Amino acid sequence: MGTRQIELEVMRYNPEKDEAPWFQQYSVPCEEDWAILDALIYVKDNLDSTLSYRWSCHMMVCGSCGMTVNGEPHLTCKTFIRDLPDKVRVEPLENFPIERDLVVVLDDVMQKLQLAKPYIIRKDDPPPEDEEYPQSRAALKKFKQYTMCINCMLCYSACPQYGLSNDFIGPAALSLAHRYNLDSRDQGKAQRLDILADHDGVWECSFVGACSEACPKNVDPAAAIQQMKVDGTMEWWKQKFGLTGDKP
Repeated sequence: MGTRQIELEVMRYNPEKDEAPWFQQYSVPCEEDWAILDALIYVKDNLDSTLSYRWSCHMMVCGSCGMTVNGEPHLTCKTFIRDLPDKVRVEPLENFPIERDLVVVLDDVMQKLQLAKPYIIRKDDPPPEDEEYPQSRAALKKFKQYTMCINCMLCYSACPQYGLSNDFIGPAALSLAHRYNLDSRDQGKAQRLDILADHDGVWECSFVGACSEACPKNVDPAAAIQQMKVDGTMEWWKQKFGLTGDKP
């Protein structure tokens, strides 16, 4: 298997000594089956040990290696050299503060994920300890797509609304809330909609759809948000007329 020489242009930034981000060039001999993450690992191991970036599994599971590649948000373990030109620019994800080099600060999004109340909420008594919540395959199918999110935050990097307003709860948190709202075992939809249907929630979304295009797991957060707009409207009317929107 032959190698291909790639010119890697990597954004560098050390807040302790740099006034602003800058770019550094690396010439990397890449194997045919390498991803961008492999090229970064080569740089770290052989050319420049000071380069900082995040990664863990290299299997499209952990979501930690998200970066901007040639202007688009990607998982670098899924973005292959064979699909790219000979010169590749790698930058941190957009819309986030830079901690160092290609590493961004995700504190804001982590806090917003908690607003989704990402757990099953029950009003009824739980089943006995030796029993389970029964659920049909059809009921699982309704929300299974939204369980595929790996918290890579590519959707936040692609979202123009989050770029304009950090108060926006954002696509991953909203699709996570939708996942539990659709779960037949959950009874907490009304509690989530009280937070997620306000002016910083689903109604802040302008439905550009960039979040779904960027998602590497086909979660389709844009569709989840539009469905939540319908749910929010229906829930408002149910509450107005004294009805409950929770599942039995």
